[in-house]
Amino acid sequence: MTLEAFESWQSTQDNWFEFVDGVPLGMVGARRNHDRIVMNAARDLGTQLRGRACQPFSEAVGVRIPGGNIRRPDLGVDCGLFDPQATSTATPSLVIEVLSPSTRGFDQARKLEEYKTIESLQYILLVDTEAPEVLLWQRAPGRSWQFSAVAGLDAVIVFPALDAALPLSALYEGLTFRAPPHLVQDEP
Repeated sequence: MTLEAFESWQSTQDNWFEFVDGVPLGMVGARRNHDRIVMNAARDLGTQLRGRACQPFSEAVGVRIPGGNIRRPDLGVDCGLFDPQATSTATPSLVIEVLSPSTRGFDQARKLEEYKTIESLQYILLVDTEAPEVLLWQRAPGRSWQFSAVAGLDAVIVFPALDAALPLSALYEGLTFRAPPHLVQDEP
């Protein structure tokens, strides 16, 4: 299938699909903690970006990968020209993928590498659902990528290129986490 045929076909479907190597791949539903993280990020970033050129978008908007694929991150921010008729963007500045048990490995490998090829992209976040931990890649001078792990509800991710920030307390609002296991010493 060509990209043009896919985009035309997708517009007639009730569900969202990614376009990978010429084949449409269906998107699966999300667990409630996954959805809550996405909605928290959308609310927080949307409020900060209100009235600005950079605007959040949902998985309903595809991201065009230079190699020809279409991906659907859980959330993104686009700073390019707004086309009200477009169903995808080639100019995201931020993409957020909330890691699911079934897609974690794929998102951390192939999808991440595809996102890194997008020239406009400044930030890639991979968000854990089991603990307040985010893997962050951001563009460095010279266009290379710098990685950092951000953890703890007191942490804040700052996006200088967007003049925005995302506190992990806001990202994970309404979620609880299991306490990490700890060793118990037997009494003698």
